[in-house]
Amino acid sequence: MSLRTLIRTHLGPFRSMLLVVVALQAVQTFATLMLPGLNASLIDDGVLVGDTGHIWRTGGVMLAFTMVQIVFAAAAVWFGARAAMGFGRDLRRDLFHQVTSYSAREVSSFGAPSLITRITNDVQQVQMLIVLATTMMIAAPLTMSIGLVLAIREDIGLSVVLAVAIPAAVVILGIVISQMVPAFRLMQERIDRVNAVLREQITGIRVVRAFVREPHETRRFAAANADLTSVSLRAGRLMSIMFPTVGLIMNMSSLAVLYVGADRIASGQMQVGSLVAYLTYLVQILMAVVMLTFMVSMIPRAGVAADRIVEVLRTDSTVTVPADPITEVLHRGTVEFRDVSFSYPGAEHPVLRDVSFTVGAGRTLGVIGSTGAGKTTLVNLVLRLIDPTDGTVLVDGVDVRRLDPQLLWGRVGYVPQKSYLFSGTVASNLRFGRPDATDGDLWEALEIAQAAGFVQSMPDGLEGEIHQGGTNVSGGQRQRLAIARALTVRPEIYVFDDSFSALDLATDARLRAALAPRTRNAATLIVAQRIATIRDADEILVLEDGEVVGRGTHDELVVACPTYAEIVASQYGEGAVA
Repeated sequence: MSLRTLIRTHLGPFRSMLLVVVALQAVQTFATLMLPGLNASLIDDGVLVGDTGHIWRTGGVMLAFTMVQIVFAAAAVWFGARAAMGFGRDLRRDLFHQVTSYSAREVSSFGAPSLITRITNDVQQVQMLIVLATTMMIAAPLTMSIGLVLAIREDIGLSVVLAVAIPAAVVILGIVISQMVPAFRLMQERIDRVNAVLREQITGIRVVRAFVREPHETRRFAAANADLTSVSLRAGRLMSIMFPTVGLIMNMSSLAVLYVGADRIASGQMQVGSLVAYLTYLVQILMAVVMLTFMVSMIPRAGVAADRIVEVLRTDSTVTVPADPITEVLHRGTVEFRDVSFSYPGAEHPVLRDVSFTVGAGRTLGVIGSTGAGKTTLVNLVLRLIDPTDGTVLVDGVDVRRLDPQLLWGRVGYVPQKSYLFSGTVASNLRFGRPDATDGDLWEALEIAQAAGFVQSMPDGLEGEIHQGGTNVSGGQRQRLAIARALTVRPEIYVFDDSFSALDLATDARLRAALAPRTRNAATLIVAQRIATIRDADEILVLEDGEVVGRGTHDELVVACPTYAEIVASQYGEGAVA
């Protein structure tokens, strides 16, 4: 059902091209099926009676039909391939837009490796089926139906062979294909698993080597690979059964035709040319069965892939764009939480519970708490990567669920906990949120982020190469470039999600001092693990198990909030609290 839906919705734009393919395949099939009859006439009316003129005339006609067959077959393949490639292109485009609209909840639900497999391998399986359908599925039924009529016309007495051979092939191959469906479904799941293990190992290669875990990781990949290999071999064995089966049926049918046909020729009921033509029709019909079998064998795997693709296309993001989004706001640079709670589906306890605060323009709010306290979830709610299950998040005085997402994201300069850089150059990364930024703007942002020094030392400066993920720069350099990227945007709201953790204390202090003038008129939200990063904030929010357990300035919290005092003591010693 999913496969049919996918083909109907995404092949619609190529309907005219497919009609051309049908017409071309029909002409090509007609030309192919005319050749055995002409060959019979050439043998019976030319060769056996010695009529050279008839041989030349019939041979010329056969040559003409052969040329028509070649030209129209090539044209049909060309148009069919264009339709199939266009289908794959549009399907990958729709999947990409769907996945990029997902919130963090949907991405984590599917898993990044599975989404990558669905956009690449699964689309390729369905696309391959379309290629086979446009090149085989049209010609094969025409060959079977018209060839059967022409074979019976040559000699009805031999038709008993076809009456046995075709049903036998259909039944045997149907049994084999029914066994292939679960194997192909399991194969796609095993491909997901191999992708997940491989992606994890490549991403964490440094950790693997640091803990000397290469043997363990090798065994883990070998196990996932062996699972995929075993199910692939099972599916391959089933596929390998089909073609020898069809070949056996074809050869036995040919022997039966020759055996029966020899007696009919001896009794004068049939001519030699008709027997040759019948044999050719028999081969063409059974080859059509082979083509249909090959294509049908692809349907189970394509069907499994289509189910997985449609599952993604039909899964809507929990973060939806409002029907009538607000595109203009009166207030500038404010963030407010009103009794906000958030729970993941099926979770026993909420990640955040009844959180309320306000950050106005020119104010800085620090957020601190133990691991798992809900700090990053709070940041994700500001950015509307997820929506609260209770309460309201307001940006510039408007509920984020009513704001145009582009307006919201354009007002927030976000530096994530895990600083990620894209492959390209320093400049291309800094201009990611503001393509029209000048080189002067970039250097100013780098100066504030304390990154100008190492960028100047790079051979190409702003055009210095950055590898995917920023793997060719250190963690601290990557973090400072991510901060400079947010500064380049000049947003009204700055959100730093533990973005100073890779910096030494001196660099952290210089960066925060340089940052103050730039953020003077903006609302700033800083999530941190270190007291030094947020102690000068206008207000500090202390989270514990998703709840606000302390709120105030550094000096107030040291006295009034035991959780905060404990964090201070752990970083500065007991004397700092006293």
